[in-house]
Amino acid sequence: MTQAPARPRAVRRQHDREIVMLAVPAFGALVAEPLFVMADSAIVGHLGTAQLAGLGVASALLMTAVSVFVFLAYATTAAVARRVGAGDLPSAIRQGMDGIWLALFLGAGVVAVVLPTAPALVDLFGASGTASPYAITYLRISSLGIPAMLIVLAATGVLRGLQDTRTPLYVAVGGFAANGVLNVALVYGAGFGIAGSAWGTVIAQWGMAAVYLIVVLRGARKHGASLRPDLAGIRASAQAGAPLLVRTLSLRAILMITTAVAARLGDSDIAAHQIILSLWSLLAFALDAIAIAGQAIIGRYLGAGDAQGARQVCRRMVEWGFAAGAVLGVVVVLARPVFLPLFTSDSTVTNTALPALMIVALSQPISGIVFILDGVLMGAGDGPYLAWAMLVTLAVFTPFALLVPAFGGGLTALWGTMTLMMTVRLLTLWFRTRSGRWVITGAAR
Repeated sequence: MTQAPARPRAVRRQHDREIVMLAVPAFGALVAEPLFVMADSAIVGHLGTAQLAGLGVASALLMTAVSVFVFLAYATTAAVARRVGAGDLPSAIRQGMDGIWLALFLGAGVVAVVLPTAPALVDLFGASGTASPYAITYLRISSLGIPAMLIVLAATGVLRGLQDTRTPLYVAVGGFAANGVLNVALVYGAGFGIAGSAWGTVIAQWGMAAVYLIVVLRGARKHGASLRPDLAGIRASAQAGAPLLVRTLSLRAILMITTAVAARLGDSDIAAHQIILSLWSLLAFALDAIAIAGQAIIGRYLGAGDAQGARQVCRRMVEWGFAAGAVLGVVVVLARPVFLPLFTSDSTVTNTALPALMIVALSQPISGIVFILDGVLMGAGDGPYLAWAMLVTLAVFTPFALLVPAFGGGLTALWGTMTLMMTVRLLTLWFRTRSGRWVITGAAR
């Protein structure tokens, strides 16, 4: 007796359960990561203004260095998920180990660059004479944790590919708690000042990396996967990640251009811009959590050779992205009287931020779909197209953004160009998913 095919409603419910089970823990892990910087800022802030300013400069450099290599998580998730879908767990874990080895090598290279160039990097960011010594101290010590953070990125990708987003959540929460305790103990208890904050963070980061490695190593032993570095596999991981690196750098360039233009508009505009950008980043975490679920699920379906299932879950996730964006937009509108006063009591800054805030709210449904389609194509391993699409977006966005001051446009016009940027991304990603060229089945793309 043949089994009746699942009804559309039952299929949607199955997809919904998978999305929720992966997205909710992923969101918790994403939110926990920036709490490291917030905890350090709260603790170091009581040491003095110069120390806090130094921490701000060093943290910006460190966050930039780590965020550039976020492709370690994205590329590893897609590659591992495909092999999981194909039923080849030893190969999936072997692929993950290649990503972890690549992370270790890249991290060591970054440390080798940062340690001798820390004073020049701090000076490049324009740190004051009083803040520079603290920034250099924090940067040099904290750079020792960069290999750990890159290992965390790659290992997170491994677990996401294995359809496990709970472990990254637990590790992130544990790492945040350990970071807070260590910072208080070393900064105030041991009297190490800002150096204590840096060492506390490094210890917490390596602790997180150790937990991840234990989890992955156990999986490798269970399934008989080799742990030795495989140069061919590491090279393949780097090649898969290179297009995503281009995508990430292009996105970072867009954000840097936006901030540079806002700075030219005046003090009130740049202050308001920082408030809006912080909110935009927070909303991105929520939407990115669903996109992460999409990476893992799409990769698994394609690896299992289920092209129809991949298309179905893509459509369902687009519905999720639009709905989540619409809800977030409404929340922003309703929360605006409470949100803005949290950051400033200056009425000029508030009045400047409010129209831009409304643009962000109205554009959230677009952002929701963009994040989802981005995740779908990452899960499909369609990195080269994503790199090309983001370069096109950068090329379209840049002249419009740079013309804002020339035409007398303010912050509202600038955030209008950000909405244009998201619309261009929507069009490029939508055309790709509609074409079906991303639907390539098999254990490897």
